[in-house]
Amino acid sequence: MKSGLQTVEKILTYTFQDKTLLERALTHSSLGVADYERLEFLGDRVLGLIIAEELFKKFPKEKEGLLAKRFSGLVQRETLAAIAIETDLSQSILLSDQERLAGGLKNENLLSDIVEALLGAMYMDGGISPCKNFVLKAWKSHFDEMKLPPQEPKTALQEWAQARGLNPPSYTIIKQEGPDHAPLFTIEVALDTFGVEHAKGPSRRTAEKIAAQAFLEKLMPEGENAKD
Repeated sequence: MKSGLQTVEKILTYTFQDKTLLERALTHSSLGVADYERLEFLGDRVLGLIIAEELFKKFPKEKEGLLAKRFSGLVQRETLAAIAIETDLSQSILLSDQERLAGGLKNENLLSDIVEALLGAMYMDGGISPCKNFVLKAWKSHFDEMKLPPQEPKTALQEWAQARGLNPPSYTIIKQEGPDHAPLFTIEVALDTFGVEHAKGPSRRTAEKIAAQAFLEKLMPEGENAKD
């Protein structure tokens, strides 16, 4: 346990004064002990402030609407889950054997929650500074790749349809499988006479986004902007 906590501290580049905060931030409710949920609530707000401030500084000429799109892309579940995997924080999560066997370490909800819980724990232990240091380092590639404000795939597909006088795309759950704590959704998106696309994801929302993105890629030549 001690070596595992030290590994996380190395990733975070922060040494906790109160190790119980760190341990709690890594603990899933399946273990039946004090878990990360309250810290995750706090960390969500800490992350939001740090990301908002950085966007405010980085893009001084952008309107609120464009900043909001960037913000949404940087704090969404998929981004946080990717951070957990990229930094290897996912390997230090404490959860029951049953949860682990059920694929808990690949669950986007769990991975994103852990990242936020760790930020909440750092904030409680050392204030905003260590949180900011970690976020700016761990999110750097995600900031660098964001040359233009991202457009959510479902919104882009709907705007594409509206611009051509078409009915809006429809989304249907084809299948839901897996246990309640690690579901897998199969979604079908249909758009007038343009056919259908299918996609799978750990939540209905994620599967719909993946399906919409696949439809956009089918509809538009490579490099064409979704707004065109």
